[in-house]
Amino acid sequence: MAHYDLEEQEQIDTLKTWWQMYGNLVTSLLAAAALAAAGWQGWNWYQNNETAKAAAVFASLEQAVQAGDAQRIKSSAGELTEKYGRSGYAALGALLAARHSFDAGDLKTAKAQLGWVADNARDELRDIARLRLGAVLLDEKAYDEALKALEAAPASAFVARFAELKGDILVAQGKSAEARTAYQAALDKIGSKASGPARELLQQKLDSVGEAA
Repeated sequence: MAHYDLEEQEQIDTLKTWWQMYGNLVTSLLAAAALAAAGWQGWNWYQNNETAKAAAVFASLEQAVQAGDAQRIKSSAGELTEKYGRSGYAALGALLAARHSFDAGDLKTAKAQLGWVADNARDELRDIARLRLGAVLLDEKAYDEALKALEAAPASAFVARFAELKGDILVAQGKSAEARTAYQAALDKIGSKASGPARELLQQKLDSVGEAA
C-alpha cells in the first residue's frame, strides 16, 4: 500500500510542478477561447441584427419606389449605404434608387448611386452598376469617363455586354475601327451558335461601322 501511496504522491507532485510551470498559460488560453466563443456568438448576433435592420430599410425603399416618393427613396437608399454598407441590401437599394433617379431625370444622383455600387459591391452587382454607369455617361457624352467605368475586366457573364457598350462609346467618339474590334469581341464571346434579338442587334452594329481597313 505504501508503494502505491508513494507513486500517487509522485504523480501529484509532478502535476503540481507542471501546473506551476504552465498553469497561467493554460488559464489564459482557456479564457481566450471562452472570450473568442462569446465574441463569435456576439458577432453573429450583431450581423443577424444588422441584416434584419437593413432588410427593413430596403422594404421601406421598395414601398417608396412603388409610391414614387423621390425624397423617401433617396433617404432610404442613403441610410442603407451609410449604415449598412456591408450588407447586400445596400447595393441592391442603391441600384434600385439609381434606376428611379435616372427615370426622373436626376442623372447626378443616379451616377452617385451607381458609382457607390461600382466601388463597394461585389461580382455581378458591381458589374451591373458599371454597365449602367457607363450607359448614363454615354448619354451625357462623357465618353472618356464612360470608358473608364468599363476598364476593369468584368465577370465572364458580362464580357460581351461590356464589349458592346465600349463599341457604342467608341462609335459616338467617331472611332469606327476600334468600335468594330469591340463589337467583334462581343460577338465572339456570344458565339456563333447563339441567336436572338440581342445578337442580331449586335451584328447590325458591327455591320454599320463597315469593314476593317
